[in-house]
Amino acid sequence: MQVFKFGGASVNSTERIQQVGHILKSYQGEELLIVISAMGKTTNALEKVVESFYAGKKEEALQLFDAIKQSHLTTAKYLLVKTYNEALDQLINFFTEVEWLLHDKPVQGFDYYYDQVVCIGELLSTVIVSAYLNEIGFANHWTDVRDIIRTDDNFRDANIDWNYTREKVENVIVPLLKEYKVIVTQGFIGSTDENESTTLGREGSDYTAAVFANLLNAAGQYIWKDVEGVMSADPKAFSDAQLLRELNYDEVIEMAYYGAQVIHPKTIKPLQNKGIPLYVKCFLDKDLAGTVIHNKTLKGLPPIVVLKQNQALIHLHSKDFSFVGEKPVADLYQLLADTKIKPNLMQTGAVTIQVCLDNHTEKIEKLALAASDFFDVQVEKGLTLLTIRHYNEAILQKMISGNTVELLQQTPQTVQVVLKKA
Repeated sequence: MQVFKFGGASVNSTERIQQVGHILKSYQGEELLIVISAMGKTTNALEKVVESFYAGKKEEALQLFDAIKQSHLTTAKYLLVKTYNEALDQLINFFTEVEWLLHDKPVQGFDYYYDQVVCIGELLSTVIVSAYLNEIGFANHWTDVRDIIRTDDNFRDANIDWNYTREKVENVIVPLLKEYKVIVTQGFIGSTDENESTTLGREGSDYTAAVFANLLNAAGQYIWKDVEGVMSADPKAFSDAQLLRELNYDEVIEMAYYGAQVIHPKTIKPLQNKGIPLYVKCFLDKDLAGTVIHNKTLKGLPPIVVLKQNQALIHLHSKDFSFVGEKPVADLYQLLADTKIKPNLMQTGAVTIQVCLDNHTEKIEKLALAASDFFDVQVEKGLTLLTIRHYNEAILQKMISGNTVELLQQTPQTVQVVLKKA
């Protein structure tokens, strides 16, 4: 059996949902578990609903959610005829689930409400896509992944209870696959033992698919994207980006760690543990070769470029010019853990530590305030983090030209540079 994952760009219009149907028709008769993300920018739109609700703007939150409702109803009306009424009943149930919550006042943390609202995006998209596939004769069974994937209550970045989830896959998913051959379910979400919805971190649908691939011992996992395959750089930013036809698990983990948006960082481990190949395919042209990711040794890879915009650099200087030793560094790591900040780059000197991180103002202010107990703190914003794997001097100089280098760190394989526009 195979596990397929279709991202938000694959289902962001009626035409693209029809293209998903076209792709799947060529796999008719095969055993498939299909993981589908929220449509297009739905997750971003739902985030705005949560922000308004948490700010006490109930009417604004309801209006924003109504726009999401109408968009999904319009898509369903366009695509569905025979399966419309059944799909509508499911959609209304999920709309009601959110609207009940939005009529209350927030009494828990933001992250809790984020997960309860944002998870609806995947549920809505899969109801519509599953109904459409049944409409065109590609029989499938819709399943609520929250009944299968159990997590802790670390909202917005929940950790999976593998033992419980494995049991559910064996007792629920395996029999359903035998009966229906094709299951359509959601990525990115799960639930606690209190039946509260959770999310697995942004772009977590790839990870969901990998979890299922691991537990089902799949022959392969396919991620269908709006690009030819994995590229050596973002093709929207670099016209000379090359297709990487083959990669190994280690290389993809490195790329994900440095911020490449192709594969979710947690996706590879469940696949690597079982030696399951990952195929990145183009849903605009299913016949293109795409990229295969496996466990083989590779040589001669071209430079791979990752750019992260909107970065901040925190400069920490010991207050009494004493060496930055084990204790201050340990204190800093504890502060990073407490504020749930994952640094993109750290560099330690004799009396200084520099930390490059995504510019989330609220988290940075909290970190800077706490760190001021141990260090003199300065924060620099509006920066870019450039990472080049398999770099050479020519491409490094080309990429940093016209910028001021604020920080540079390099190994024989990888160079990272924090840049400020000159």
